Amino acid sequence: MINDYKFGHITIDDVEYTSDVKIFPDRVESHWWREHGHRLAISDIKDILEEHPDILIIGTGSAGVMKVPENVQKNIRDNGIELIIEHTGSACKSFNKLSMTKYVVAALHLTC
Repeated sequence: MINDYKFGHITIDDVEYTSDVKIFPDRVESHWWREHGHRLAISDIKDILEEHPDILIIGTGSAGVMKVPENVQKNIRDNGIELIIEHTGSACKSFNKLSMTKYVVAALHLTC
């Protein structure tokens, strides 16, 4: 469960992280770096696609600076994964709500 999010900081299961994260049902991977910084590439989420979650929630940052190109969105959906793209604050709320009943993974950019 995401306990709190504010610019550059997220608390998950009472542990604080200060770098971008991927949240799986059984683990949190911190220090998530993307190949092209503020532009998501399929290679950045290959491990998530291999998990085959019901839903992938992408948090694009506090102001939504990180972009998810159409080809990446299509690839995710073509893998049978529902995709939600939101500013990270909203993405955290969606994760907490949806992960109660679905297999959800989140990839969250914590700044910009």
